[in-house]
Amino acid sequence: MSELRIQTALGTVRIALATEQAPVTTGYFLDQVRCGRLSGGSIFRVLSSELSPADTSATIDAVQFGTARGLDEERQRIVHESTAVSGLRHEPWTVSAARFAPGELYASFFVCVQAEPSLDHGGARHPDGEGFAPFGRVVAGRAVIRRAHELAEAGGLLKHPVPILDASVIDPVAAAKPA
Repeated sequence: MSELRIQTALGTVRIALATEQAPVTTGYFLDQVRCGRLSGGSIFRVLSSELSPADTSATIDAVQFGTARGLDEERQRIVHESTAVSGLRHEPWTVSAARFAPGELYASFFVCVQAEPSLDHGGARHPDGEGFAPFGRVVAGRAVIRRAHELAEAGGLLKHPVPILDASVIDPVAAAKPA
């Protein structure tokens, strides 16, 4: 199973990829990392239910990572692998694709800090009810995600985004081969 290693100014996060359950979404993010689109990006958005307006439904607690390029430059369409397709759920430490429309991605993902059923297929977070596409799980660096979540500001976007210093793919099969 491949992993992503995201080195930030707060520390390193490792993400185990759900290649069997979400092959299209996983492939998309592997390509983004291999092409260098996340290196130089940032943790730019932190959502906190404590800072959300009281009248907002489906508030979530999540930390969002993404490219330094403009969102419109990065729009790509892929098959939408919602929780109804993959069988994965938005549990604590789940990594999921940020999106515009179902399957319309922009080199950005988020980490759930707690269980977020409103992000699953049929959930209330997105008006279309299609939910988001989980594709991995944080397996190391959870303290980094917690520290990032503590930076939450009203409105979600950080005034001082946390830089992504490097993003790389760890392939255990290739790493195990003798040199």
